[in-house]
Amino acid sequence: MIIRLLLFLLVICIIEFYSYQTVKTLTNVRSILIAYQIISLAVIVFITYRLFTFDRSVGPTKGTMFTIAVLLLTLLPKIVMTLILLLEDIYRLFSGTFSHFLSAKPSASFLPERRKFVSQVALGLAAIPFSSLIYGMTLGKYNYKVIKQQIFFPDLPDAFDGFKITQISDVHSGSFDDPEKINYAIDLINEQDSDLILFTGDIVNTHATEMHPWIETFKRIKKHQYGKFSVLGNHDYGEYVDWKSETDKAANFRDIKALYGQIDFDLLLNEHTYIQKGEDKIAIVGVENWGRHFKKAGDLHKASEGLAAEDFKVLMSHDPSHWDAEVNKHAKHFHLTLSGHTHGLQFGIEIPGFFKWSPAQYVYDQWAGLYEKQGKYIYVNRGFGFHAYPGRVGIMPEITVIELKKGKNVV
Repeated sequence: MIIRLLLFLLVICIIEFYSYQTVKTLTNVRSILIAYQIISLAVIVFITYRLFTFDRSVGPTKGTMFTIAVLLLTLLPKIVMTLILLLEDIYRLFSGTFSHFLSAKPSASFLPERRKFVSQVALGLAAIPFSSLIYGMTLGKYNYKVIKQQIFFPDLPDAFDGFKITQISDVHSGSFDDPEKINYAIDLINEQDSDLILFTGDIVNTHATEMHPWIETFKRIKKHQYGKFSVLGNHDYGEYVDWKSETDKAANFRDIKALYGQIDFDLLLNEHTYIQKGEDKIAIVGVENWGRHFKKAGDLHKASEGLAAEDFKVLMSHDPSHWDAEVNKHAKHFHLTLSGHTHGLQFGIEIPGFFKWSPAQYVYDQWAGLYEKQGKYIYVNRGFGFHAYPGRVGIMPEITVIELKKGKNVV
């Protein structure tokens, strides 16, 4: 533990050293250099104070998210500057070695001076993550995208050809701070005029009370002809705080489950239901959270009791890691799984139809959008809300509209 702490402090010192060198190379104005040092020290003190005073009995708050924002706004640009100047120092080292030992006319100084234009490049590149994070905190976090996806199934019951499902996930109501934007998002949901709406978990960050100011807003989601169903996400269990007693934790969990009903969603707890259209029916299956790194309360066997392998099934499972771990191996054959959880890490690059990248892909094999294996599909919603970092960069909040189609996918 001590070694890790020392290594962490060493890395921070290196980052601060190179960041200061960037500024120093660009200006010798003493007041600017002193101001830079004071601001850097103030940020370090602030973040350190917030870390050591974090109250696990309260859990993450908007103050916590602000601290994370300050950390990212200062650390990421400085890392960029450090990498650029570190590369320059490697060049200076080789150049100085050549000039001092191999050149016919050795230079007076072993290391060449830092080049101003390199520091200018470093500062310019550092402005990219800084401005992107600011955008994500001000505009990106409410830049809702409606993503429409057709999925073809050869064994889809005829009556459900063209059936539309709206999916939302990861609301994280405790993070919201703009009622106008949330109402706009609810209007977008209603405009889709889908047959069914499914909510794949995480209604709060931790406490049931976080949702209380937003209940009437989410009750505005109109009644869908074939129902409104939901499941729990990992944050709905209140696992990330230290409760005064198990009784308090149980009461909060009970209240969180009740929230789904208060916004008119039927909560499926390791169970299934059928929806009927004409002479045909499909099964909506809902499991509690099952995560590779998080709570494993989901019971797929219990949820599918009484279902036949040939029944067409739409499964709601909050964490997409469940898909490879259990769902694809299950004998009951789950045609379509709907998940969320990853948020796409709220950071990445997406060019629809061409390119998609996020650090989330190094943790989850299925992290955003549609995936297929042996005729089974999973769709991972990028999330409605935000958590930890109070913004979104590149990976925007999502309302998904999935249209079920009869037939085979055309490649």
